[in-house]
Amino acid sequence: MILSLAVAVMAIVDGCVGNTSQSTKIVTVTLPPQKYIVEQIAGDRLDVRCLLSNGANPETYDPTVTNMMNLDKSIAYLRIGNVGFEDAVLGKISHANPSLPIYDISEGIELISGTHTHYHAHDGETVEHATPDPHTWTSVKNARVMAANVLSALKEIDPANTEDYNERYERFVNRLDSLDSAFSSRLEAAGAPSFIVWHPSLSYFARDYGLTQIVAGGSENKESSVTAVRQAIDKATETGADVFFYQKDIDNRQLAALNSSIKATEVNINPLSADWEDEMIKIVDALTAK
Repeated sequence: MILSLAVAVMAIVDGCVGNTSQSTKIVTVTLPPQKYIVEQIAGDRLDVRCLLSNGANPETYDPTVTNMMNLDKSIAYLRIGNVGFEDAVLGKISHANPSLPIYDISEGIELISGTHTHYHAHDGETVEHATPDPHTWTSVKNARVMAANVLSALKEIDPANTEDYNERYERFVNRLDSLDSAFSSRLEAAGAPSFIVWHPSLSYFARDYGLTQIVAGGSENKESSVTAVRQAIDKATETGADVFFYQKDIDNRQLAALNSSIKATEVNINPLSADWEDEMIKIVDALTAK
């Protein structure tokens, strides 16, 4: 009974763990959508686990004991790159498992700057500085780059299954190319629509298809300034944006107040969803619904 309870607790704590054999080699990733991408190539050859469980907030995340245990058992850590808490993880890895291979699967992606800021303490004061947009995975084109990096990493850490990884990679990138082509055609036919977001999580998606992303807020769980809201309303009116993407952490009062002026269709999205493809399709469906 005690053993069963322990197993259940472990499964709850690490929401990204799948049902695999204990003999399967483990690799650890950072985020649920990254797990989806890695699994398309790894198949059942590897047990892919992620640090951030579904529904957790990366802005407040701190690695758990279970996370570090999974890392200790892993044959590699595939980081997403540019996500703040990864630095804390890497610091702990350097002490606990300095020989663990680490790969950045966003390597080669052209980063977007100017959408995010980071705060840290310096000489007793809080200092703000710009950081690259971390949401590299919200782009089919970027996912293709990530897939190539994942393939290279998996073949290096598990060469015995190279043929299988190559085959699954080809199938996955063919699917990505089909999605990219379909998204491009549909969004072009819709007139490359503008859209509103609370948190600037779709910058790479917007860049891919020449869309205008209007940011109404900033941090996922903080109130937006009156100036930012006014600017978003003006920009939405100017461009005819009629879709408002929001995430679960938004204050409903602010959402209602903002959208009372714009009257856009409200669409709840989860950029951190483990169902990466479904989430991308949902976004395009909302923008091409007319």
